Amino acid sequence: MVQKDKIVESSPSESDPSPGATEAGVEVQGSVDEHNVVVERTGRRKFISGVVEGFYGRPWTMEQRKELFRRQQKWGLNTYLYAPKDDYKHRMFWREMYSVEEAEQLMTLISAAKEHGMEFIYAISPGLDITFSNQKEVSTLKRKLDQVSHFGCKSFALLFDDIDHNMCPADKEVFSSFAHAQVSITNEIFQYLGEPETFLFCPTEYCGTFCYPNVAQSPYLRTIGEKLLPGIEILWTGPKVVSKDITVESIEEVTKILRRPPVIWDNIHANDYDQKRLFLGPYKGRSTELIPRLKGVLTNPNCEFETNFVAIHTLATWYKSNMNGVRKDVVMTDSEDSTVSIQIKLENEGSDEELETDILYSPQIALKLALSEWLNEFGVPHQYNSRQVAHSGVNSSSVDVPSLTAPSLGSSTTVTTVFQQPIMSPTAPLNEEPHTLHKEEDEEDVEVEKKDSDEEPMEMVLEKQDEVEDAKNVNQILTKIVKATMAEDLKPMDTDKESLTESKSPEMSIQEDLGSDVAPMQTDDQLNKEVFVPGPNEKPLFTAEALTLEDLTLLAELFYLPYEHGPKAVQMLKEFNWLRANSSIVSVNSKSKDPEKVTEWHSRAENFEKMCCSVMQMFTRLSNSANRTILYDLYPYIWDIKSIISMVKSFVQWLGCRSQSSAQFLSGDQEPWAFRGGLAGEFQRLLPIDGANDLFYQPPPSMPTSKIYSIRPYFTEDEAAVYKICKEIYTEGCDGIPFSDQEPDLIGDRLVGGFLTLSPDYGFVLEDEEGICGYALGTVDVKPFVKKCRISWIPFMQEKYNKPDSGKDLSEAEKMMLSFHEEEEGLPESFLGNFPSLIKVDIHTKVTDPSVAKSMMGCLLSSLKANGSHGAFCEVRQMDKRMLDFYGKLGCFEVAKMEGFPKDVIIMGRSL
Repeated sequence: MVQKDKIVESSPSESDPSPGATEAGVEVQGSVDEHNVVVERTGRRKFISGVVEGFYGRPWTMEQRKELFRRQQKWGLNTYLYAPKDDYKHRMFWREMYSVEEAEQLMTLISAAKEHGMEFIYAISPGLDITFSNQKEVSTLKRKLDQVSHFGCKSFALLFDDIDHNMCPADKEVFSSFAHAQVSITNEIFQYLGEPETFLFCPTEYCGTFCYPNVAQSPYLRTIGEKLLPGIEILWTGPKVVSKDITVESIEEVTKILRRPPVIWDNIHANDYDQKRLFLGPYKGRSTELIPRLKGVLTNPNCEFETNFVAIHTLATWYKSNMNGVRKDVVMTDSEDSTVSIQIKLENEGSDEELETDILYSPQIALKLALSEWLNEFGVPHQYNSRQVAHSGVNSSSVDVPSLTAPSLGSSTTVTTVFQQPIMSPTAPLNEEPHTLHKEEDEEDVEVEKKDSDEEPMEMVLEKQDEVEDAKNVNQILTKIVKATMAEDLKPMDTDKESLTESKSPEMSIQEDLGSDVAPMQTDDQLNKEVFVPGPNEKPLFTAEALTLEDLTLLAELFYLPYEHGPKAVQMLKEFNWLRANSSIVSVNSKSKDPEKVTEWHSRAENFEKMCCSVMQMFTRLSNSANRTILYDLYPYIWDIKSIISMVKSFVQWLGCRSQSSAQFLSGDQEPWAFRGGLAGEFQRLLPIDGANDLFYQPPPSMPTSKIYSIRPYFTEDEAAVYKICKEIYTEGCDGIPFSDQEPDLIGDRLVGGFLTLSPDYGFVLEDEEGICGYALGTVDVKPFVKKCRISWIPFMQEKYNKPDSGKDLSEAEKMMLSFHEEEEGLPESFLGNFPSLIKVDIHTKVTDPSVAKSMMGCLLSSLKANGSHGAFCEVRQMDKRMLDFYGKLGCFEVAKMEGFPKDVIIMGRSL
């Protein structure tokens, strides 16, 4: 990853001749006898499997982590590693003790992990600025971990990733190498904590590409392997920070030098290095034959919690496919034939009963299983309490270790599950009935309201009022001791310590200038409105189509994995590439057209448009889903892909009916995943204006909406509608100045008529469910366009509109008529050499989605550049502040005044 995060994966202890080497060895392959296999099954071989919260970005909330524990328990995973890079007290301000509130939250979290059978590993990253040779620093680190151990934590990790290799002068005098310094403090901490059963170490060289000169010959790794105590496990991300594949051979190589099997910190689903990418594909590229060669695997997934259902679910499926580590892996491909093998039982490798869950692993089957289960979650109405308490900063008071008695953890704690109401019916009754979750211990009774389905519903966990009172008493005592103060600017840890009555919904907390500019369809502002209840003879106002498994499959394939797109996404890229490369077949000025090739082009274009429409339909159904919690995490990504697919679809439509045979495109045979930005970035690079990043940056609205606008080429039958919308836009901007209705076509004739008549090939219209609501018009070369106007269009207008008497005060309508009878000055050649194309773009004020203007401009400029233009300009009246601002937001800039420019008009330009 660009932001260097570790990948954790472990295996049983290596061929190291240590006393504890009774676990399965690395040489398991086919040489393991049945006696050794039995030893592993009786629990002596522990395999770490689960999730590491180790990304850069906003840490997950406490509530999300508790939901994670529920899911991990359900799916058979056993570990959670707490290591969020942007928890300041984990990394940047690691010396700072946790405040009262943070302490309570961590205790609650550790307790929740224990309740769900999760091993909670607390990680700390002191490597940014620690002085290894300073005993005060070491004591500070011990005190910090002592505090966490008093919270109930029994497993720990020391991380030295993403730091400078150079030691300070004081350390250089004491330690012979950076590795020796890290080993020294790690061993000391490990022994100080009583040699915990689980203690992880992340090296600075944590992947193959970081090793110098290579893995097998790295002096750093050799020192770590030789000097680190055998009870300490080592984290490893594979050949790279984000590894496409992790092979058996690569693990055997690193195991040899580390003298123990690694724990894989897997970044295959991490997305913190690219804001436009999300990974919803299956766990892949790791043979299940790795399992007996590792100490464990922890996935470091997407930053957005709810998007990790597939990542974690498929990891669990992968692990369970060979959880006993008793056989060689038979790697299944993604082909359909592989599904047949899943029922085959291996002979001579244990009883049938033991092998029931030891199935072969297929990424595609695992993905389908995960998506099928995830689909049920979208129908569960839910919203998290997103209001976050101010977080303690570097100056906040901390809880001293001796004062921490955690009475609340030993007392009876009751939690109640509260479900949010569906977005379309906020007052609809819920028919859940409480039941008790049984645990081995009797200390805690948990009441939950359960949905009828077998799926675990999303939950909001709140302590009952009597338990809250007990917690308040403890808080008051602790607060008096430490006088904790909360800093507003730093956020080291999420502490969901606020009541629902004070909470804000996610959309309310997002501050964007889009504000109320949300299309009036299904939006989350309806939460605050009374629900319309249809009468006996009335129909519902809106019925959302249910999300389908096909929709989720498409979503996953659009946001697949770091090094590959899903099949549908690859197909769309290939088709768009082909349509683009063969556009000359259907160009309007093609001299000899092959009917068969033309038919093929249009047939493939039609299929491509259907694929684009399926993306739009998926976006709409997802936007209308009842579970808003999932939607909030997905929405920026589906909004982005919807916007670019809409633009690409419009461009393909234009290619099929308007393009010139001279259309030029950039060439390139790079793999589609070799660029930043994911699939949306790939489509952007395939458009002629690939460098116009501002037009592709289209932030989603502050509140999710399912409203869809479409952009398509202009056709002659659209003229009346374009004239109508042009008139409406103009008159609305006249600030109450009356305009004569005697000439209904005058405004259209003056502003857009010339474009529509003489340059229709470069016209696009914007449509909503009511019809055309905007337009983008242009001409590729203004000089021949002006000549045509003077020859045909202007004389026709002069006949249509008599020249008014210029000696009197003229109305706005008369001024427009007069303009047809006056000679317009031509622009200087020096200017037109850089900006040959004239454009005109406008949208109706009822259009509340600001991104559609960028998409229309993108379509128009793509068509102009494809046919040879390298610059475009527009003319705006000096007093028209609205249009000056409008074009400015579309990337146009005011061109410096030149001799020959009109006096009362501002020229704005944009290079292509």
